[in-house]
Amino acid sequence: MSKQAIESNKAPAAIGTYSQGIRAGGVIWLSGQLPLDPATGQLLTGDMRDQVRQVFRNLAAVAEAAGSSLDRAVKVTVFLVDLGHFSVVNEVMAEFFAQPYPARAAIGVASLPRGAAVEADAVLVA
Repeated sequence: MSKQAIESNKAPAAIGTYSQGIRAGGVIWLSGQLPLDPATGQLLTGDMRDQVRQVFRNLAAVAEAAGSSLDRAVKVTVFLVDLGHFSVVNEVMAEFFAQPYPARAAIGVASLPRGAAVEADAVLVA
């Protein structure tokens, strides 16, 4: 099986040895996105809703570069430094996803790259 890298200039550039996304077979794997502004590379801070929205906008941009959309998501994983923001993630996800919602895991973590409070990745069916 071959794999194809997916890149979007509408999402933050990779900050390590990974691709923004990979297409393999009928699946698109989106790497974790932080609440980074793709134009400036700066981390959004402040309002948690804005941070979570930026994470999902970044994921949507990579999905679009793959010729897909978040409507094709079957699995989302959200990483939170503070699980007290779980309800915010639910609110914002309702802005980006329609029923049937993708499967999801929300995981509390001690820290994230660049001091971010939230990160999410996704798996899409092509």
